[in-house]
Amino acid sequence: MPRPVRRLRTCSPGLLAALWRRRLPLLFAASLLAAGPGSAADTAPPIRLRVAGGLAELGQYVRHEHPFWSQRVPEITGGRVRAEITPFDRSGIRGQEMLQLVRLGVVPFGNVLLSLAAADDPELSGIDLPVLNPDVASLRRNAALWRPHLAALLRDRYGVELLAMYTYPAQVVFCRRPFSGLSDLAGRRVRASSVGQSELVSGLGAVPVVIPFAETVGAMRSGVVECAITAAMSGNAVGLHEATSHLSRLAIGWGVSVFAANRAAWLALPAEVRTQLADGLRQLEGEIWRDAEVETEKGLACNAGLATCIGGQRGRMTVVEERDQDEARRAQLLREVVLPSWVRRCGAGCAESWNRTVAPTLGLWARQETR
Repeated sequence: MPRPVRRLRTCSPGLLAALWRRRLPLLFAASLLAAGPGSAADTAPPIRLRVAGGLAELGQYVRHEHPFWSQRVPEITGGRVRAEITPFDRSGIRGQEMLQLVRLGVVPFGNVLLSLAAADDPELSGIDLPVLNPDVASLRRNAALWRPHLAALLRDRYGVELLAMYTYPAQVVFCRRPFSGLSDLAGRRVRASSVGQSELVSGLGAVPVVIPFAETVGAMRSGVVECAITAAMSGNAVGLHEATSHLSRLAIGWGVSVFAANRAAWLALPAEVRTQLADGLRQLEGEIWRDAEVETEKGLACNAGLATCIGGQRGRMTVVEERDQDEARRAQLLREVVLPSWVRRCGAGCAESWNRTVAPTLGLWARQETR
Protein backbone atom coordinates (compact mmCIF):
# COMPACT_ATOMS: atom_id res chain seq x y z
CA MET A 1 0.00 0.00 0.00
CA PRO A 2 1.46 3.44 -0.87
CA ARG A 3 2.72 5.57 2.00
CA PRO A 4 0.53 8.58 2.81
CA VAL A 5 1.82 11.87 1.48
CA ARG A 6 2.73 14.25 4.29
CA ARG A 7 2.79 17.99 3.84
CA LEU A 8 6.17 19.53 4.64
CA ARG A 9 6.00 22.63 6.80
CA THR A 10 8.06 25.69 6.00
CA CYS A 11 9.20 28.53 8.20
CA SER A 12 8.25 32.18 7.74
CA PRO A 13 10.16 34.11 5.04
CA GLY A 14 11.64 36.46 7.65
CA LEU A 15 13.01 33.67 9.82
CA LEU A 16 14.27 31.80 6.76
CA ALA A 17 16.13 34.86 5.50
CA ALA A 18 17.68 35.61 8.88
CA LEU A 19 18.87 32.09 9.42
CA TRP A 20 20.06 31.79 5.83
CA ARG A 21 22.39 34.76 6.36
CA ARG A 22 23.83 33.00 9.40
CA ARG A 23 24.45 29.92 7.26
CA LEU A 24 26.70 31.60 4.69
CA PRO A 25 29.97 31.50 6.73
CA LEU A 26 29.60 27.73 7.12
CA LEU A 27 29.10 27.11 3.41
CA PHE A 28 31.97 29.38 2.43
CA ALA A 29 34.45 27.78 4.85
CA ALA A 30 33.35 24.25 4.02
CA SER A 31 33.68 24.80 0.29
CA LEU A 32 37.19 26.20 0.70
CA LEU A 33 38.45 23.30 2.76
CA ALA A 34 36.80 20.76 0.51
CA ALA A 35 38.80 22.03 -2.44
CA GLY A 36 41.66 19.62 -1.78
CA PRO A 37 45.47 19.76 -1.35
CA GLY A 38 47.39 22.52 -3.04
CA SER A 39 44.38 24.82 -3.17
CA ALA A 40 43.44 27.91 -1.18
CA ALA A 41 42.13 25.46 1.42
CA ASP A 42 45.68 24.95 2.69
CA THR A 43 45.69 28.47 4.14
CA ALA A 44 41.99 28.78 4.85
CA PRO A 45 40.74 29.68 8.33
CA PRO A 46 39.07 26.95 10.43
CA ILE A 47 35.69 25.63 9.42
CA ARG A 48 33.12 27.37 11.59
CA LEU A 49 29.94 25.44 12.34
CA ARG A 50 26.75 26.78 13.85
CA VAL A 51 24.91 24.12 15.83
CA ALA A 52 21.42 24.17 17.34
CA GLY A 53 21.60 22.07 20.50
CA GLY A 54 19.02 20.58 22.84
CA LEU A 55 16.97 22.19 25.57
CA ALA A 56 18.77 24.87 27.58
CA GLU A 57 19.62 24.28 31.25
CA LEU A 58 19.06 20.52 31.08
CA GLY A 59 21.95 18.17 31.80
CA GLN A 60 22.15 16.85 28.24
CA TYR A 61 23.01 20.29 26.92
CA VAL A 62 24.96 21.73 29.88
CA ARG A 63 27.10 18.69 30.71
CA HIS A 64 27.49 17.12 27.29
CA GLU A 65 26.46 18.98 24.12
CA HIS A 66 27.96 22.37 24.93
CA PRO A 67 31.37 21.07 26.13
CA PHE A 68 31.57 18.68 23.18
CA TRP A 69 31.12 21.34 20.49
CA SER A 70 32.92 24.19 22.19
CA GLN A 71 35.91 22.24 23.56
CA ARG A 72 36.26 18.71 22.23
CA VAL A 73 35.50 19.35 18.56
CA PRO A 74 38.52 21.66 18.13
CA GLU A 75 40.64 19.04 19.89
CA ILE A 76 39.54 16.00 17.86
CA THR A 77 39.84 17.88 14.56
CA GLY A 78 43.26 19.34 15.33
CA GLY A 79 41.86 22.86 15.30
CA ARG A 80 40.31 22.53 11.82
CA VAL A 81 36.77 22.99 13.17
CA ARG A 82 35.41 25.65 15.49
CA ALA A 83 31.78 25.29 16.53
CA GLU A 84 29.27 27.63 18.11
CA ILE A 85 26.33 25.89 19.78
CA THR A 86 23.13 27.46 21.11
CA PRO A 87 20.08 25.68 22.57
CA PHE A 88 17.29 25.66 20.00
CA ASP A 89 14.79 27.01 22.55
CA ARG A 90 16.98 30.12 22.97
CA SER A 91 17.50 30.63 19.25
CA GLY A 92 14.00 31.68 18.27
CA ILE A 93 13.35 28.20 16.86
CA ARG A 94 10.28 26.15 17.71
CA GLY A 95 11.12 22.50 18.30
CA GLN A 96 8.34 21.52 15.90
CA GLU A 97 10.18 23.34 13.08
CA MET A 98 13.69 22.03 13.69
CA LEU A 99 13.60 19.08 11.29
CA GLN A 100 12.23 21.22 8.48
CA LEU A 101 14.91 23.86 9.07
CA VAL A 102 17.61 21.19 8.89
CA ARG A 103 15.98 19.82 5.73
CA LEU A 104 16.11 23.28 4.14
CA GLY A 105 19.72 23.76 5.22
CA VAL A 106 18.80 26.86 7.22
CA VAL A 107 20.04 25.04 10.32
CA PRO A 108 22.81 22.82 8.94
CA PHE A 109 23.34 20.90 12.22
CA GLY A 110 20.65 20.52 14.86
CA ASN A 111 19.18 18.49 17.70
CA VAL A 112 15.69 17.29 16.70
CA LEU A 113 13.37 16.19 19.51
CA LEU A 114 11.38 13.42 17.83
CA SER A 115 8.21 13.88 19.88
CA LEU A 116 7.95 17.46 18.56
CA ALA A 117 8.85 16.62 14.94
CA ALA A 118 6.26 13.83 15.07
CA ALA A 119 3.48 16.42 15.11
CA ASP A 120 3.98 16.57 11.33
CA ASP A 121 5.30 13.05 10.75
CA PRO A 122 4.09 10.53 13.39
CA GLU A 123 6.45 7.84 12.11
CA LEU A 124 9.34 9.69 13.76
CA SER A 125 7.98 8.83 17.21
CA GLY A 126 7.94 5.07 16.63
CA ILE A 127 10.96 4.52 18.89
CA ASP A 128 9.44 6.31 21.90
CA LEU A 129 5.77 5.33 21.97
CA PRO A 130 4.23 5.65 25.45
CA VAL A 131 5.02 2.67 27.75
CA LEU A 132 6.97 0.94 24.96
CA ASN A 133 10.22 1.27 26.92
CA PRO A 134 9.58 0.80 30.66
CA ASP A 135 13.31 0.91 31.46
CA VAL A 136 16.56 1.96 29.81
CA ALA A 137 17.43 -1.61 28.77
CA SER A 138 14.21 -1.79 26.73
CA LEU A 139 14.92 1.60 25.19
CA ARG A 140 18.44 0.58 24.16
CA ARG A 141 17.18 -2.62 22.54
CA ASN A 142 14.31 -0.99 20.66
CA ALA A 143 16.40 1.99 19.58
CA ALA A 144 18.92 -0.39 18.01
CA LEU A 145 16.10 -2.14 16.14
CA TRP A 146 14.48 1.08 14.88
CA ARG A 147 17.59 3.13 14.17
CA PRO A 148 18.44 1.83 10.65
CA HIS A 149 14.88 2.53 9.54
CA LEU A 150 14.91 5.98 11.12
CA ALA A 151 18.22 6.83 9.43
CA ALA A 152 16.84 5.78 6.03
CA LEU A 153 13.61 7.70 6.64
CA LEU A 154 15.46 10.92 7.49
CA ARG A 155 17.80 10.57 4.53
CA ASP A 156 15.17 9.66 1.91
CA ARG A 157 12.28 11.82 3.09
CA TYR A 158 14.14 14.87 4.37
CA GLY A 159 17.66 14.83 2.94
CA VAL A 160 19.00 14.70 6.49
CA GLU A 161 21.86 12.62 7.91
CA LEU A 162 21.36 10.98 11.32
CA LEU A 163 24.65 11.44 13.17
CA ALA A 164 23.67 10.52 16.74
CA MET A 165 20.67 9.49 18.81
CA TYR A 166 20.22 10.95 22.30
CA THR A 167 17.73 10.40 25.10
CA TYR A 168 16.57 12.47 28.01
CA PRO A 169 15.89 10.77 31.38
CA ALA A 170 12.73 8.72 31.86
CA GLN A 171 9.38 10.48 32.14
CA VAL A 172 7.36 9.12 35.04
CA VAL A 173 4.02 9.80 36.74
CA PHE A 174 3.74 12.18 39.73
CA CYS A 175 0.42 12.20 41.64
CA ARG A 176 -1.06 14.14 44.55
CA ARG A 177 -2.83 11.06 45.89
CA PRO A 178 -1.51 7.50 46.34
CA PHE A 179 -1.61 5.07 43.45
CA SER A 180 -0.24 1.56 43.08
CA GLY A 181 -0.11 1.24 39.30
CA LEU A 182 -1.32 2.63 35.98
CA SER A 183 -4.88 1.33 36.44
CA ASP A 184 -5.32 3.54 39.53
CA LEU A 185 -5.07 6.65 37.35
CA ALA A 186 -8.59 6.08 35.96
CA GLY A 187 -10.77 9.14 36.52
CA ARG A 188 -7.85 11.45 37.34
CA ARG A 189 -6.79 14.52 35.37
CA VAL A 190 -3.25 13.91 34.13
CA ARG A 191 -0.82 16.40 32.60
CA ALA A 192 0.47 15.09 29.26
CA SER A 193 2.93 16.64 26.81
CA SER A 194 2.18 14.92 23.50
CA VAL A 195 -0.56 13.36 21.42
CA GLY A 196 0.73 9.87 22.21
CA GLN A 197 0.72 10.50 25.95
CA SER A 198 -2.81 11.89 25.71
CA GLU A 199 -3.96 8.74 23.91
CA LEU A 200 -2.41 6.60 26.64
CA VAL A 201 -4.04 8.63 29.42
CA SER A 202 -7.43 8.35 27.71
CA GLY A 203 -6.89 4.61 27.34
CA LEU A 204 -6.44 4.40 31.11
CA GLY A 205 -9.82 6.02 31.63
CA ALA A 206 -8.18 9.22 32.83
CA VAL A 207 -8.49 12.76 31.45
CA PRO A 208 -5.45 14.13 29.56
CA VAL A 209 -4.62 17.80 30.08
CA VAL A 210 -1.93 19.20 27.77
CA ILE A 211 -0.13 22.06 29.51
CA PRO A 212 3.42 23.46 29.25
CA PHE A 213 5.98 22.07 31.68
CA ALA A 214 6.49 25.48 33.29
CA GLU A 215 2.83 25.55 34.36
CA THR A 216 2.75 22.04 35.82
CA VAL A 217 3.35 22.85 39.48
CA GLY A 218 0.80 25.67 39.45
CA ALA A 219 -1.74 23.41 37.77
CA MET A 220 -1.09 20.73 40.38
CA ARG A 221 -1.47 23.12 43.33
CA SER A 222 -4.65 24.65 41.94
CA GLY A 223 -6.23 21.28 41.21
CA VAL A 224 -6.29 21.67 37.43
CA VAL A 225 -4.47 18.33 37.29
CA GLU A 226 -4.02 15.59 39.88
CA CYS A 227 -1.09 13.83 38.21
CA ALA A 228 1.65 14.79 35.76
CA ILE A 229 3.97 12.96 33.39
CA THR A 230 7.47 14.42 33.38
CA ALA A 231 11.09 13.50 34.17
CA ALA A 232 11.82 12.73 37.82
CA MET A 233 14.69 15.20 38.23
CA SER A 234 13.03 17.94 36.18
CA GLY A 235 9.94 17.62 38.34
CA ASN A 236 12.11 17.80 41.42
CA ALA A 237 13.85 20.94 40.16
CA VAL A 238 10.56 22.85 39.86
CA GLY A 239 9.12 21.63 43.16
CA LEU A 240 6.77 18.84 42.12
CA HIS A 241 8.03 16.80 45.08
CA GLU A 242 6.37 19.40 47.33
CA ALA A 243 3.04 19.31 45.48
CA THR A 244 2.70 15.52 45.08
CA SER A 245 3.09 12.42 47.25
CA HIS A 246 3.73 9.47 44.90
CA LEU A 247 5.68 8.85 41.68
CA SER A 248 6.19 5.77 39.54
CA ARG A 249 9.39 4.04 38.54
CA LEU A 250 7.79 2.84 35.29
CA ALA A 251 8.91 5.02 32.38
CA ILE A 252 6.03 6.39 30.32
CA GLY A 253 8.48 7.77 27.77
CA TRP A 254 12.01 9.15 27.43
CA GLY A 255 12.26 12.09 25.06
CA VAL A 256 14.45 10.63 22.32
CA SER A 257 16.14 13.08 19.98
CA VAL A 258 18.47 12.82 17.00
CA PHE A 259 21.43 14.98 16.16
CA ALA A 260 21.07 15.51 12.44
CA ALA A 261 22.82 17.34 9.61
CA ASN A 262 21.58 18.71 6.35
CA ARG A 263 23.03 16.12 3.97
CA ALA A 264 24.48 18.67 1.53
CA ALA A 265 26.17 20.58 4.38
CA TRP A 266 27.52 17.32 5.83
CA LEU A 267 28.95 16.12 2.53
CA ALA A 268 30.52 19.55 1.92
CA LEU A 269 32.88 18.91 4.83
CA PRO A 270 36.22 17.20 4.11
CA ALA A 271 36.02 13.41 4.47
CA GLU A 272 38.59 13.40 7.27
CA VAL A 273 36.58 15.95 9.25
CA ARG A 274 33.38 13.93 8.77
CA THR A 275 35.15 10.86 10.17
CA GLN A 276 36.48 12.78 13.16
CA LEU A 277 33.08 14.29 13.94
CA ALA A 278 31.27 10.97 13.50
CA ASP A 279 33.70 9.24 15.89
CA GLY A 280 33.32 12.01 18.44
CA LEU A 281 29.54 11.98 18.18
CA ARG A 282 29.45 8.23 18.84
CA GLN A 283 31.33 8.84 22.08
CA LEU A 284 29.04 11.74 22.96
CA GLU A 285 25.99 9.58 22.34
CA GLY A 286 27.25 6.91 24.74
CA GLU A 287 27.90 9.53 27.43
CA ILE A 288 24.43 11.02 27.08
CA TRP A 289 22.74 7.63 27.33
CA ARG A 290 24.70 6.72 30.45
CA ASP A 291 23.88 10.10 32.00
CA ALA A 292 20.15 9.68 31.25
CA GLU A 293 20.15 6.40 33.14
CA VAL A 294 22.01 7.91 36.11
CA GLU A 295 19.81 11.03 36.09
CA THR A 296 16.68 8.90 36.19
CA GLU A 297 17.85 7.10 39.32
CA LYS A 298 19.00 10.37 40.91
CA GLY A 299 15.56 11.87 40.30
CA LEU A 300 13.81 8.97 42.00
CA ALA A 301 16.27 9.07 44.92
CA CYS A 302 15.90 12.82 45.45
CA ASN A 303 12.11 12.81 45.33
CA ALA A 304 12.09 9.94 47.84
CA GLY A 305 14.60 11.71 50.09
CA LEU A 306 17.24 8.98 49.94
CA ALA A 307 20.86 9.51 50.96
CA THR A 308 21.92 8.80 47.38
CA CYS A 309 20.27 12.05 46.22
CA ILE A 310 22.83 14.20 44.40
CA GLY A 311 22.11 17.51 42.71
CA GLY A 312 18.45 17.72 43.72
CA GLN A 313 16.16 18.57 46.61
CA ARG A 314 15.26 15.81 49.03
CA GLY A 315 11.56 15.12 49.21
CA ARG A 316 9.45 12.58 51.08
CA MET A 317 7.68 10.91 48.18
CA THR A 318 6.75 7.27 47.80
CA VAL A 319 8.24 5.56 44.73
CA VAL A 320 5.69 3.16 43.21
CA GLU A 321 7.47 0.01 42.05
CA GLU A 322 6.22 -2.02 39.09
CA ARG A 323 4.34 -5.24 39.86
CA ASP A 324 3.49 -8.26 37.70
CA GLN A 325 -0.03 -6.95 37.07
CA ASP A 326 1.44 -3.62 35.95
CA GLU A 327 3.52 -5.38 33.28
CA ALA A 328 0.40 -7.18 32.05
CA ARG A 329 -1.50 -3.88 31.96
CA ARG A 330 1.36 -2.18 30.11
CA ALA A 331 1.40 -4.92 27.47
CA GLN A 332 -2.38 -4.62 27.07
CA LEU A 333 -2.17 -0.86 26.64
CA LEU A 334 0.52 -1.21 23.99
CA ARG A 335 -1.45 -3.82 22.09
CA GLU A 336 -4.93 -2.27 22.35
CA VAL A 337 -4.36 1.49 22.69
CA VAL A 338 -0.88 2.84 21.98
CA LEU A 339 0.11 0.96 18.83
CA PRO A 340 -3.33 1.08 17.13
CA SER A 341 -3.65 4.81 17.86
CA TRP A 342 -0.21 5.49 16.38
CA VAL A 343 -0.98 3.47 13.25
CA ARG A 344 -4.27 5.36 12.75
CA ARG A 345 -2.37 8.66 12.85
CA CYS A 346 0.62 7.39 10.92
CA GLY A 347 -0.79 5.18 8.17
CA ALA A 348 -0.29 1.70 6.76
CA GLY A 349 3.32 2.44 5.81
CA CYS A 350 4.17 2.86 9.50
CA ALA A 351 2.57 -0.47 10.35
CA GLU A 352 4.68 -2.11 7.65
CA SER A 353 7.86 -0.48 9.00
CA TRP A 354 7.05 -1.51 12.56
CA ASN A 355 6.30 -5.10 11.60
CA ARG A 356 9.53 -5.33 9.63
CA THR A 357 11.85 -3.86 12.28
CA VAL A 358 10.56 -4.07 15.85
CA ALA A 359 7.68 -6.55 15.90
CA PRO A 360 9.69 -9.76 15.28
CA THR A 361 11.71 -9.14 18.45
CA LEU A 362 8.87 -7.89 20.65
CA GLY A 363 6.16 -10.17 19.31
CA LEU A 364 3.98 -7.07 19.09
CA TRP A 365 2.48 -6.71 15.64
CA ALA A 366 0.78 -3.65 14.18
CA ARG A 367 -2.51 -4.25 12.44
CA GLN A 368 -3.05 -2.34 9.23
CA GLU A 369 -6.40 -0.63 9.31
CA THR A 370 -8.74 -1.43 6.44
CA ARG A 371 -11.34 1.13 5.42
